Amino acid sequence: MSNAELHTLTGAYALHALPDTERVAFERHLRDCEACAVEVRELSETAARLGLAVADTPPRGLRDRVLREITTVRQESPSGIGRDRSGGAADRGDSTTGRGAGGTGQGGRRPRYALAACLAAAVGFGGIAAWQHRAAQDARQEARAAQQQNEQLAQVLAAPDAKASSGTMKGGAKGTVVVSQSENRAVFMASGMRQPPSGKVYQLWFDDRGTMRSAGLMNTPAASDAVLLDGPVDGASGIGITVEPAGGSAQPTSAPLALMNFPAA
Repeated sequence: MSNAELHTLTGAYALHALPDTERVAFERHLRDCEACAVEVRELSETAARLGLAVADTPPRGLRDRVLREITTVRQESPSGIGRDRSGGAADRGDSTTGRGAGGTGQGGRRPRYALAACLAAAVGFGGIAAWQHRAAQDARQEARAAQQQNEQLAQVLAAPDAKASSGTMKGGAKGTVVVSQSENRAVFMASGMRQPPSGKVYQLWFDDRGTMRSAGLMNTPAASDAVLLDGPVDGASGIGITVEPAGGSAQPTSAPLALMNFPAA
């Protein structure tokens, strides 16, 4: 490869995208080319910062636009190092670079900015893909958990020994608790419950003969809702329902909306 061609490999080298033969040749060139060494260092630092950034969903069509515009941008050699077509050294005072001898024009940095933009797009798309993969995994895990809970709820309701007990809660809502000793689980079904106050949730409790044990939350009760209580029934004699701060409480912090005994075995 010519010396001029080696100057164009800074971006690919920073992204570890060079084949072995070109990488070895570029690393030999890098030992003697301060301009390329600076550019590689800057691009590598940019890639590291972008890799640590939080990925956002890109605007529609951004990827196609970036890939289309990349084909129209030619990376030039660092200012003052390229060669003209005759093989001679490039004129350091060429107007295309914006630099005369000792000048500080901005033209010489434009290729670097263009390459940095392409690098940012490439790293950004990688971050977005990773974020999308994690989001898809989380969604699948949540779907599996919901499916498993629904299956357990159905098993309790369909159990041969399932028994139900109903009552009226404060505010007029109706509640029914279904217990299966063979499944050692219970289901609470509500009708007409209002949304809890802002920053609050409904929390269910097992009544272990006077000691209240958390049985899970009802985050968004609908007009008719069924909830599989968390944990086994064991020796509980009934359930209670309270209004608690968001996230729930270790012990009840408010008067119960209802206390319902389990049906007799």
